Amino acid sequence: AALARKLPVATCGGLRHGEGAMKWTGLGSNGQKLPSSPSSTGVRGATTTRIVSIEGAYDAPRSRAAAFADNLEKMRAKAVMGGGQKRVEAQHARGKLLARERLEVLLDEGSFLEYDQLMEHRCVDFGMQDHHFPGDSVVTGQGTINGRLVFVFSQDFTVFGGSLSEVHSLKIQKVMDKAMLMGAPVIGLCDSGGARIQEGVDSLGGYAEIFQRNVLASGVIPQLSVIMGPCAGGAVYSPAITDFTIMVEGTSHLFITGPEVVKTVTHEEVSMDELGGARPHSTKSGVAHLTCENDIDALLRTRILFDYLPLSNSEKPPRRYSPDTRNRSDPSMNKLVPEDPNVPYDMHDVITKLVDDGDYFEIMPRFAQNIIIAFARLEGRTVGVVGNQPMHSAGCLDIDASVKAARFVRFCDAFSIPIITLVDVPGFLPGVDQEHGGIIRHGAKLLYAYAEATVPKLTVITRKAYGGAYDVMASKHLRGDINLAWPSSEIAVMGAKGAVEIIFRGRSKEEQAVEVDKYERLFANPLTAARRGYIDDVIKPSDTRHRLCQELDALYHKKQTNPTKKHGNIPL
Repeated sequence: AALARKLPVATCGGLRHGEGAMKWTGLGSNGQKLPSSPSSTGVRGATTTRIVSIEGAYDAPRSRAAAFADNLEKMRAKAVMGGGQKRVEAQHARGKLLARERLEVLLDEGSFLEYDQLMEHRCVDFGMQDHHFPGDSVVTGQGTINGRLVFVFSQDFTVFGGSLSEVHSLKIQKVMDKAMLMGAPVIGLCDSGGARIQEGVDSLGGYAEIFQRNVLASGVIPQLSVIMGPCAGGAVYSPAITDFTIMVEGTSHLFITGPEVVKTVTHEEVSMDELGGARPHSTKSGVAHLTCENDIDALLRTRILFDYLPLSNSEKPPRRYSPDTRNRSDPSMNKLVPEDPNVPYDMHDVITKLVDDGDYFEIMPRFAQNIIIAFARLEGRTVGVVGNQPMHSAGCLDIDASVKAARFVRFCDAFSIPIITLVDVPGFLPGVDQEHGGIIRHGAKLLYAYAEATVPKLTVITRKAYGGAYDVMASKHLRGDINLAWPSSEIAVMGAKGAVEIIFRGRSKEEQAVEVDKYERLFANPLTAARRGYIDDVIKPSDTRHRLCQELDALYHKKQTNPTKKHGNIPL
């Protein structure tokens, strides 16, 4: 070592004492100094022999490492900047957050761990080889929401308009695969112009790879899509397959073909908002489960929804402490249902008085308002609530209501979330439009969903339960675990007046009036159903919360299976 310190130090990038100078760089086996020839590398003035000087041994590697580190930091900084300052400013001018800003709002502070920040597209067509952005047009990784693991991707509209390339797809595929492996939900923040046209079929194949993973993950891990910008063409099918789709009013759009194509093909003139905005999808199509005022509102509500859900189908739904015990009794519930069976009341009031702290998270509140679906808690347990809404269409089941409730019931069943069903249904909505629209087929979806479900099913009949709709709404005949009725309930084939007009057709109005009175005495109460065991008990409305909590305790370890099969053939 002492000898080595006396030796001259070679340099990597050129010769210290002039080009072509001989440098002594080490000792041979016989103790002689070994010269280094600058021509041995083929680069004039460079040397490649091993450096043995203690002081200089790591000078050259350290220089290379420093240069690499500097370059790496520049690439990371470029990835963080997305498409550049001008595009960042344009995104903000639209009232939209950047891809990374959205993740900061969605995830717990400091929890985001990014994957593939340095990946770049490989396209060399149409001049794309001259345009590269580290990370391409999507930010992917993992993080936590209130301490629970979640995998995320956030499309970056500032980079190539958020368009999906082969690499973009590969990044999403990786987080979806990891989510399945780890048993954790996936949340996608969508803001994309669609397929990257320059990549052709590679982009289309990328979409299909994501769709395949959406399908395989369905019912295994929760999947949430937040639409925060355009989502057009084939891209719309990934959110459609996921469990919940949230849209931002004014900035998000979902459609297969845009306004220009619609105008060319059908000669209809329509704006982007009218065609695929949050309002039509939350009120007419039923594509959107929630609409929010802005990006921050959407992300915060996504966090709230996430808290109700289990991480996967292999675990129970989360339970949190609640000071609201089962022993709370609310006498006002005894007066919620009007004495006149034709006077409506708001089923939201029933839900508010039943659940913890009057707090619940309604899904699709603006679509098919004749039925309510929501997540709530009873003594801290997550439950799914399905309730007919007498304030709209008298609570009748129609096509949209059946489809809305059926998908919610199947989600709850897939993730072991008990289902509370609040029944006040006079039947299926009559009409030519409903019949020709397929009410038979669509109504059967809800029947199928309830009949197939093996989670705890608790039903409370608050007033009317007429005809086939009585059967469909989680009746005892569809393996309902506990079926309760309030004293105001009426369980019959149909209302008294309609039944008497059929049974006593041809009788005078006076005679029919007498028979209506008899029919109501027989069937305008739950006694007949209770005598046959179709109702487990008739309870006071104010006792409902306490009874439901007791039953949930008993049903916690319920185990029920369906016959072995590849899958059923639900009437889609």
